[in-house]
Amino acid sequence: MANVMKKVDAVVVGFGWAGAIMAKELTEAGLNVVALERGPRRDTYPDGSYPQVIDELTYNIRKKLFQDLSKSTVTIRHNASQTAQPYRQLAAFLPGNGTGGAGLHWSGVHFRVDPIELKMRSHYEERYGKQFIPEGMTIQDFGVSYDELEPFFDKAEKVFGTSGTPYTVKGKLVGDGKFGNRFAPDRSSPFPLPAQKRTYSGQLFAKAAESLGYHPYDLPSANTSGRYTNPYGAQMGPCNFCGYCSGYVCYMYSKASPNVNIWPALRQEPKFELRDNSYVLRVNLNDEKNRATGVTYVDSQGREVEQPADIVILSAFQFHNVHLMLLSGIGKPYNPITNEGTVGRNFAYQNISTLKVLLKGDEHTNNFIGAGGAGIALDEFNADNFDHSKVGFVGGSPIWVNQGGTKPISGMPTPTGTPAWGSKWKAAVADHYTHHVSMDAHGAHQSYRANYLDLDPNYKDSHGQPLLRMTFDWQPNDIKMSQFMFARQQELGRAMNPVGMTGSAKNANSHFDTTSYQTTHLNGGAIMGEDPKTSALNRYLQSWDVHNVFVPGASAFPQGLGYNPTGMVAALTYWAAKAIREQYLKNPGPMVQA
Repeated sequence: MANVMKKVDAVVVGFGWAGAIMAKELTEAGLNVVALERGPRRDTYPDGSYPQVIDELTYNIRKKLFQDLSKSTVTIRHNASQTAQPYRQLAAFLPGNGTGGAGLHWSGVHFRVDPIELKMRSHYEERYGKQFIPEGMTIQDFGVSYDELEPFFDKAEKVFGTSGTPYTVKGKLVGDGKFGNRFAPDRSSPFPLPAQKRTYSGQLFAKAAESLGYHPYDLPSANTSGRYTNPYGAQMGPCNFCGYCSGYVCYMYSKASPNVNIWPALRQEPKFELRDNSYVLRVNLNDEKNRATGVTYVDSQGREVEQPADIVILSAFQFHNVHLMLLSGIGKPYNPITNEGTVGRNFAYQNISTLKVLLKGDEHTNNFIGAGGAGIALDEFNADNFDHSKVGFVGGSPIWVNQGGTKPISGMPTPTGTPAWGSKWKAAVADHYTHHVSMDAHGAHQSYRANYLDLDPNYKDSHGQPLLRMTFDWQPNDIKMSQFMFARQQELGRAMNPVGMTGSAKNANSHFDTTSYQTTHLNGGAIMGEDPKTSALNRYLQSWDVHNVFVPGASAFPQGLGYNPTGMVAALTYWAAKAIREQYLKNPGPMVQA
């Protein structure tokens, strides 16, 4: 029998960016909040202690900060006719585990959103006609506008200590506009910090882009360009370009994370409690299934515990949110045959194309230095900044060079045809390790009727519960877009006068490959929207079916974005938290009528 804890005002499931933001906002509103994190407690000290933390074998190869797939994983299949198999080895995507979640191991690229991507379906139908959207593509509008979210993007950047170069602020051009993104929407204030220094590889990319008539800009980076104290009083130190961002704890307190930027303030809040090693099994509902009464979890001793609460926040990783909703009976599971139901609908996954540009021996790019969010990008092919009627696909992608630090085990580019070992391989590594530029394009993956999430009928986790099943594969639109973007990357590469180029569009003419890393940018499954028939959540991330359950995170995205999702996740969470504080607490119940 479960041990029943004292009731609290709110319980937060998952302590990454969304969970930390919600916990801070709700305690500020005077609520007693308990956060439950399934993994261990992690922090800059001792987990980020130098020099132990800059250990590629421990972190990138043995995946110290990531989910233990032997205890819980997902199953994956390409289509509904197949039997899904468990994802047994971390490769394609890397869900975080422990305090900070993916917000501890991310790189630090901190975008906002292109306003068009918040109204994908209505925009495409208006500009290109309904017939332009392929049959089976289920993209839809978010139900919230950029103007509504802008104050929350601004707030998130100030909390993160984001570095960048603005293009316009309150409608006015900033400086000469150079290295600001002319395609970006207007801002209410500048970035908290100026952009980071440009690496030589970024400078080469900028020069190549300008030679082709493009407009390169500084990537917005949650790696600090100088000392910074955020609105919560959390202090950050300047990034030293050590090259150990993605997959690592930042020992310099320079990369924004829930652990550095929010948790120090929450630690001082008597109304807040964080319980680690607390694996939530389900959200408990009343007999009518229209109100949550709390959650049940397994603690570090293996004991089942019930935590009653008036509000339940599901703020775990994308597929954990969907999994908990399905296990708890919140909302109607999606049925791809009838196209009815909402939980599990519109699962999307941001793909990536990478090109390695090999340079002459006198071009020293020194790729061992780097910062996860520092770099130069162009947006000519992102969102709807180009005429899609001429290319025949939906979506777009930024293209960038962000030198994050090339590691000595995993980051050794060699020309096509180089042997995989031996003296010729060694010579090729020596020739190209410090003489190459790595270029990426993050594709805005769309959602489809054929790609969805549900409970697996065959496999269970270590607690005896059905695993989440992914039915997912690249669709023709994705492949066409990826091929187009890779061709643009090759044009940029050729403008650098290379001795060679290597790489590929990872999803071009192929099935989804679970053995090769692509991104950890998974989206959808518990999406927001304006219609309860096609969305699990309303515009405030409140469950249509259980009014005291809120579900912030990338699981709310109706489709993928061209930009990385973290900035959007943070802004949406602040947006939802404000609605809870100013509307829901005064009058608990549905904030939007179905």
